Amino acid sequence: MKKVYVLIGNYGSGKTELALNFAFKAAEAGKRTELLDLDMVNTYFRLTERGKMTQMKEIRLVAPNFACAGIETLSLPAEVASAFAMDWDTVIFDVGGDAVGATAVGRYHQDFMELEDGALEVLNVVNIRRPLAGSVERIIKLQEEMQIHSRLKITGMINNTNLAGMTTEAELRDGYEMIREVSERTGVPVAYTSGKKQFLDGFLAEGHDPKYIGTPIAIDTYMQRDWDSWIHSLGDNPSNPRPGVYYRTDMA
Repeated sequence: MKKVYVLIGNYGSGKTELALNFAFKAAEAGKRTELLDLDMVNTYFRLTERGKMTQMKEIRLVAPNFACAGIETLSLPAEVASAFAMDWDTVIFDVGGDAVGATAVGRYHQDFMELEDGALEVLNVVNIRRPLAGSVERIIKLQEEMQIHSRLKITGMINNTNLAGMTTEAELRDGYEMIREVSERTGVPVAYTSGKKQFLDGFLAEGHDPKYIGTPIAIDTYMQRDWDSWIHSLGDNPSNPRPGVYYRTDMA
């Protein structure tokens, strides 16, 4: 059965990082994988920037038209339909980071509804260290708005609380406490807890209630900006109109 993951959540929650990790883990397990960038809002961190990396792992990447081309007005390509029409094992959607951003996925509502029972997971990626998710009330409000605009019911939350290079076990612990309250008040379960292995292991060793942890996922970092290497990459590919940025290629 095809498994489809839709990752939504607040700005800076780590959706794009998780989307890559989900896709890479699926591909490494031998699953035919498609990764779709439906973020029509945030032009700073894009899956498209890791196009060459996904290509090397035989993952098909679909991104908005004009992504990473210096054009602010993006549009969704026709290839999005391949997520539903083609025989993939795993499909991951990375969706924009607010209620408006979630609208992009809403146009495919009927396609999602036609998936087999149990095939779809709609996951709210929560990072309580970001302003839009800094309180229980804000998380609940954003979650409700994203459900309305995406026309999809959120099936679970991911505790991905982090402070980038300053992350410790405390981030996951604080996220656990806040997201537990959100779950108790809304009935939305905690499906996953994710983080770098060293911090995830430390958090899990503290003995928290598994009901509010879900499945632990140790992740690697692919999207973090290393400015020195980023600047150095500007000369890597002279044929690229924006050196250091890789573009979608059709791997079907």
